[in-house]
Amino acid sequence: MEIWINPACSKCRGALTLLDAEGAGYTVRRYLEDVPSQDEIREVLGRLGLEPWDITRTQEAAAKELGLKDWPREESARDRWIATLAEHPKLIQRPIITADDGTAVVGRTEEAVREALSRSRE
Repeated sequence: MEIWINPACSKCRGALTLLDAEGAGYTVRRYLEDVPSQDEIREVLGRLGLEPWDITRTQEAAAKELGLKDWPREESARDRWIATLAEHPKLIQRPIITADDGTAVVGRTEEAVREALSRSRE
């Protein structure tokens, strides 16, 4: 299991606390420092079953500066969204937990973190 975190994020810290309490084995990726490539973002989107706009923090200042709310949310714009997430990793929703079964979750709730745990223990 891998968890993409921003250490300043309370949801990320909460997810780590829960993973530790459950004795889970995982690696931490500080994605603001170890920025995911466009291919890695595509892979995690596939694992999540989501589109790039689904994991974009549209309330961030950078999102507002880029006018992301007005960008098309369709297949033809997908690569543009992915490139923007790679260029501005702060816009990526967090934490993202990749489970051992090949899936992933956005672990913003205790239930989502437990879902990733159950998928990694099967």
